[in-house]
Amino acid sequence: MLYLYEVTSSYLEGDQTELADYGYNRDGKKGKKQIVIGLLTDEHGWPITVEVFAGNTQDPKTLRNQIDKLSQRFGVEHVTFVGDRGMIKSAQISDLTASDFHYITAITKPQIEALVRSDVFQWSMFDEQLVEVMDEKIRYVLRRNPMRAREIEATRQSKLQRLQGLVADRNAYLRTHPRAKVQTALRMAQEKAKRLKIHTWIEIKAKERELSIEIDKDEKNNEARLDGCYAIKTDLSDRLVSTQTIHARYKGLAEVEFAFRTMKTTFLEMPGIFVPKANRTRAHVFIIMLACLLAYHLRRCWSAVELTVEEGIAELASICTIELIMPNQVACQIIPEPRPLGQQLLDRANITLPDAITHRDITVVTRKKLVSERKVA
Repeated sequence: MLYLYEVTSSYLEGDQTELADYGYNRDGKKGKKQIVIGLLTDEHGWPITVEVFAGNTQDPKTLRNQIDKLSQRFGVEHVTFVGDRGMIKSAQISDLTASDFHYITAITKPQIEALVRSDVFQWSMFDEQLVEVMDEKIRYVLRRNPMRAREIEATRQSKLQRLQGLVADRNAYLRTHPRAKVQTALRMAQEKAKRLKIHTWIEIKAKERELSIEIDKDEKNNEARLDGCYAIKTDLSDRLVSTQTIHARYKGLAEVEFAFRTMKTTFLEMPGIFVPKANRTRAHVFIIMLACLLAYHLRRCWSAVELTVEEGIAELASICTIELIMPNQVACQIIPEPRPLGQQLLDRANITLPDAITHRDITVVTRKKLVSERKVA
């Protein structure tokens, strides 16, 4: 059986939550404590289990719990974990091997370069077509994504243009301010280049009172060699899984990322958890996962309709009942025919609405009214 595993974080409002701590914040909320959430899905992205960790827990340390959960609590055998390069490292591979589990992950760019230097890989192997390399019972699947390579190059050029804009601005300032220091402008441009992470292949020089940028084309080309390149690593035998399947399963991690995006948007409202107790925090995240299961199912039911799950639910929310009172005081609620789009969504989800609902004279209290009634009581 194959499982996809990924980790995210969710920031907290306040600092009284028992699991709250500072860590690598993926939400970009500086100064906010957070919790860490690990989601385990099947190979198609269907959520199976979710676990909440303290906010300072590192991603790789969460994997041990998932291994124990599958082997001891669920009693699953013949398991393959799929995780990204930051999740499954040497220590985690040892844990998986000890439990007789397998793995599919990726290696970092420095590791790719090291394998090229040791002649395990050649640069020519990175192509649009998949290439497999075997090294000491470890299989590597290599590929170069040309679209991703173009995106990286466009980003690199955009950064260079931003630096050129700064240099042009500083040169104009130096021309109009004779007392301005050239070294100050030079230092500002160099610091900008470092922040943009392009300082390895450009050099900024000052001649008289003007700055200029020189590009080291060899170094730039050397850095661009890995654009769009990646290498997937696994210990699965080629008798069990093909090269194409390994590649497809690793790319399937995008399904887990989609689940996290669904859980963390305003649609399901995971961020900003206000509950202080650890068990209540875990319960909140668990309920969000159950809601994500429904969203997962609806997403597939409505895949042929050009709208999001949130838009689909908003459309179905327009369906309402009309109370009908008969002459003999018998009341019922009838459901008008939905709009064409709403009917299409119901049909694709295999849902049939009744013509009428028995009126039971039950008053539904909204949350807002319930709070006000409690205050009065």
